[in-house]
Amino acid sequence: MTERKGACCSSPAAMCYWCAASLVAWGVLSLIGLYWFPLHALSAATILFAMAIGCVANWLRNRTLHCAITGPLFLIAAVVFLLSNMSMARVNSLLVWPFVLIGVGIAFLLEWRYAQRSAS
Repeated sequence: MTERKGACCSSPAAMCYWCAASLVAWGVLSLIGLYWFPLHALSAATILFAMAIGCVANWLRNRTLHCAITGPLFLIAAVVFLLSNMSMARVNSLLVWPFVLIGVGIAFLLEWRYAQRSAS
């Protein structure tokens, strides 16, 4: 039988994996951005989509609790910025970023408080 892996806390290896997955995703999205401007390399939407992809990859591999929270948060913020870049919605970025930052902070606090701690 397969063993179910519960959510755990971040480790340096998990953070490096998230960073690598996010950078690869950012590179691919930036290449798409060469042909479709709303996803250009320095776009908030591109960066947030890459971070969301990194969170999904990190959750699937390492089960870090905060990635289960921040992944959808980054995805929602990326869609909001993408719609803004495409002039489909008018968004004040000064209203979006505090929600993202507060959400990330809450995710890490929840992880610190509730995730299983591996025995050192």
